[in-house]
Amino acid sequence: MTTLSPENSLSARLSASFILGLHPSVKTEAWKFLTGYYSWQSSQDERLTMDSARRKNYESLCQMYEKIQPLLENLHRNFLETRNNITCDIQKLYDKDPLGNVLIDKKKLEKILLLSYVCNSQAEYQRGFHHMVMLFQLMVEHDHETFWFFHFFLQKTEHSCVINIGVSKNLNMLNDLINFMDPVFAEHLRGKGAGTVQSLFPWFCFCFQRAFKSFEDVWRLWEVLLTGKPCRNFQVLVAYSLLQMVREQVLKESMVGNDILLACNNLIDLDADEVISAACLVYAELIQKDVPQPLKDFFL
Repeated sequence: MTTLSPENSLSARLSASFILGLHPSVKTEAWKFLTGYYSWQSSQDERLTMDSARRKNYESLCQMYEKIQPLLENLHRNFLETRNNITCDIQKLYDKDPLGNVLIDKKKLEKILLLSYVCNSQAEYQRGFHHMVMLFQLMVEHDHETFWFFHFFLQKTEHSCVINIGVSKNLNMLNDLINFMDPVFAEHLRGKGAGTVQSLFPWFCFCFQRAFKSFEDVWRLWEVLLTGKPCRNFQVLVAYSLLQMVREQVLKESMVGNDILLACNNLIDLDADEVISAACLVYAELIQKDVPQPLKDFFL
């Protein structure tokens, strides 16, 4: 790989992450490259400098937050409501492993979520973010790493899990994809299954966390999303593949909307590699067709 040009070397690294997955021993460090926390072309000294800068920036943001918190509490009703929502969501998290060992620090998790809410005007807090940040906290050692992983993950995935930015677009493009790839299923969803596709927003808001059998499977899918391979907005192909898992049952039983949603919600304990492979097959089929321009612009 060292003999490749910088551009081809980067492509090879991303392809390896996409195809093979990441070994647990390198996962944390590799995620720093996948998210953009580090540059792929950086030296070890440059990475040490960058990590120090990330930590200092995080500490500065924490100090700023402490100064403006009274102002936020007095003047912004949304802040109090959001803080209450974050507190309630975190309290519901089960924070211990089967042996009773504490896995996460709920106080630190709450602090990171509040800071992210205050600092990121594009992504207001929504249910599901607490699970996402928890997974980042489990992966890394320091608070500043958790904060930046979450921040960069949203950026790299084009805020696809944010309700007021990416989720609506994902749902619309999923609907267009079904219409193009599977007209028979699309007709049923427009009829008896009216409104079903738009009700699948939790898949995108939670970035499919509830569909998989382990944290490792969730990380595996997220790693693929971060590579941008085999295409942009791969999450919509994943959602299409999940719908295909219930397609036969839906059509055979002529299910209505609520029953279709129940069948989709019962898709749990899935294997990430199998889902990723299925979505790749959909992509391979898609690019062989004369794709409408909106879908082409979205994926290609």
